[in-house]
Amino acid sequence: MQQESSNGLNLDKVLGRVARETGTEYGQLVKAAEQAVLQAAKRHFGPERSLEARYNSEDGLVELFERVSVVDRLSGPKTAGQIAVREARRRGLQVRPGEQLVFQLFYRPEDEAQAKAQEQQVGDVLGVKASRRGFDQIAAQTLKQLILHHTREAERRRICEEYQSCEGCIVSGVVRRLERGDIIVDLGRAEAILPARAQVRRETFRPGDRIHASVLGVLPEARGPQVVLSRASVGFVTKLLAREVPEVANGSVLIEAAAREPGARTKIAVHSRDPAVDSVAACLGPRGSRMRAVVRELRGERVDLVRFEEDPARFVGGALAPATASRIIVDEASHSMEVVVPDDQVSLAIGKRGLNVRLSARLTGWRLDINSESRIHAMREFARRSLSGLHGIDPVLAETLYSYGFRQARDVALASPRLLAQIPGVDPQLVPEMQASARARMEQDSSELARIERERTVPIIEASP
Repeated sequence: MQQESSNGLNLDKVLGRVARETGTEYGQLVKAAEQAVLQAAKRHFGPERSLEARYNSEDGLVELFERVSVVDRLSGPKTAGQIAVREARRRGLQVRPGEQLVFQLFYRPEDEAQAKAQEQQVGDVLGVKASRRGFDQIAAQTLKQLILHHTREAERRRICEEYQSCEGCIVSGVVRRLERGDIIVDLGRAEAILPARAQVRRETFRPGDRIHASVLGVLPEARGPQVVLSRASVGFVTKLLAREVPEVANGSVLIEAAAREPGARTKIAVHSRDPAVDSVAACLGPRGSRMRAVVRELRGERVDLVRFEEDPARFVGGALAPATASRIIVDEASHSMEVVVPDDQVSLAIGKRGLNVRLSARLTGWRLDINSESRIHAMREFARRSLSGLHGIDPVLAETLYSYGFRQARDVALASPRLLAQIPGVDPQLVPEMQASARARMEQDSSELARIERERTVPIIEASP
């Protein structure tokens, strides 16, 4: 293309500016420009011609070349990609059939007489006049599309990098439309989607509403990168808390763990690095103003603040608030805890549909078993009767076995004889008879356990993290 230089437009400057503004490599733009001009030439001259585009950095233009073969004579209409020996020799070339010539299209010698006087050899690039009518417009439009394409791609990259770097952060936008349950949000420079699965079920939004959500990630789409948002993630609540509480934002108060059931309840464990700062009080704010702002954004969802404790039992006890545990039995082997609460606080510890204990288990990472004091008392009395009725076991030894985790005759029957023999107070010689009597009592214990379960008013609740 020589149109650019004749009009005073240097393509080299244009490509350089596009490379700087879009962050695209200059060499990549040059190759794209060559390809764009070549496509325009194919559309203008026809796809059957053997064309090649080369970028001339000195003149700032893309030059077109055509490779042709020398033949004895052209049969019928003039064939693309071929030149007759006679025509070639008329141009001053001493050639033979089968040789290849390269012509530069749109070549205009400054002095035609001087061009004829030049000694032209096979393999030289030769100038040939060609019609430019319509080609310049096609090439210019193709180059324009090229520049627009790279500009759009650069904008997409910037948006992707910008929102990928702030993954988890809270952004604000305007609801534009609803699509099959998903909410499309205009963030200004990008379009975001709040999928149905990332929404809180009882929340509703209409077009034009302002909405806040956390960034989950960025999806590359054909129409441009799409930012994926969430209002149902637990990270959305913790980021809201960090936004409202300066102590969390500056790191003096840490969020150690969090668990959430969207729209219902969230539990957040906080810990203060500074002994002079109360972590829970700092998050609540003066007269609870900070927490009220968080709850208002969550549209009334309850948020419980739990003081983080290094001692797992104390941490679990605090997480089960407002219920108060009477005692907690920790089983390190199964990573579980049996939590005993007063009879009148069992419903508080469990929560509506088990929500409180379920969130507490996820917050602390321990499997929790909630039992009432009356049930523990009934099970302890049952264990005494079951164990004391076995051969060679008196009430004192029954208490010892209970402290070692034996809760009924079945546990004795299934235990290893070597293990039983190592328990203080157990006569190793009586172990076989002890286990035989335990197997005989198992059926009686089973019916008594069934009766105890029927008399219970509160079910056993187990929650896993």
